[in-house]
Amino acid sequence: MFTPGFRLFFGFTLAAVAAAAVYGVASGSAGETEYFAVLNVETWVGVLSLGYKGGIGDHVGYVVLMGFAVLSALVALFLVAFRDADAESVGELMDDGKTPEPQADLEANYWPAVAAFGVGAMIVGLVTHATIFVIGLVIVGAAIFEWMLTAWADRATADPVVNRNLRNRIMRPIEYPVTAALGVAVLVLALSRVLLTVSQFSAVMVAGVVATVIFLIAVVFAVGPNISRSVIAGTVAVICVGVLIAGVVTGAMGSRDFHHKAPAAEHGEPAAEDGDH
Repeated sequence: MFTPGFRLFFGFTLAAVAAAAVYGVASGSAGETEYFAVLNVETWVGVLSLGYKGGIGDHVGYVVLMGFAVLSALVALFLVAFRDADAESVGELMDDGKTPEPQADLEANYWPAVAAFGVGAMIVGLVTHATIFVIGLVIVGAAIFEWMLTAWADRATADPVVNRNLRNRIMRPIEYPVTAALGVAVLVLALSRVLLTVSQFSAVMVAGVVATVIFLIAVVFAVGPNISRSVIAGTVAVICVGVLIAGVVTGAMGSRDFHHKAPAAEHGEPAAEDGDH
């Protein structure tokens, strides 16, 4: 029932939880003897309840160990769900019930490059803005998840078409809405950084040019009869990366100065009466 991969990573999960519990108790025993700290029930309750009841010692080390436990548990669940990419289990899901031969040659995988881009965004966000760091973190997490699932699908059967269909059956209902929502959010945030950095007149021009370019590209894709999906995806990716880079650069430069006119009464000027010109 439980695959070897599941047992391995589930063991990692238990070991990490135990290490986090011991570390949380030991690091919170300052001024106490180790014997008293181990017997302190409140400390153990705080550690096992993730700090909800009671206290925890060093939060950084505790969070790192518990984070490793959560990641190991997720990997274990994926492995047992996909049966360690076992070809016989995949064959049971096929319409004809046959088990294809394992595939030797793998298709190109671009998710490592996406993960590298996310790591770069995280590094830039550490020195510029926290929002950029969070965006990079989301990109890295999504890339790792897609990378793992793609690696599983590439080795599922000997037929690349079947492997692609297996992956799409799982991921397409998730990828389309999540990618659309994240893409719109990132583009709006990046473009807003650009508009807040340039002058008021330039902001109007930038917004108009960007809207016009997007409209013209959409028209070309709509009326073009022989435009492949790869060209469309590549064009959209180039535009998104360009806007994101512009947002990162202008976000690091900072917003322009906004001057607001104060009411006349604040400067001691008498308010105009009715009939005065």
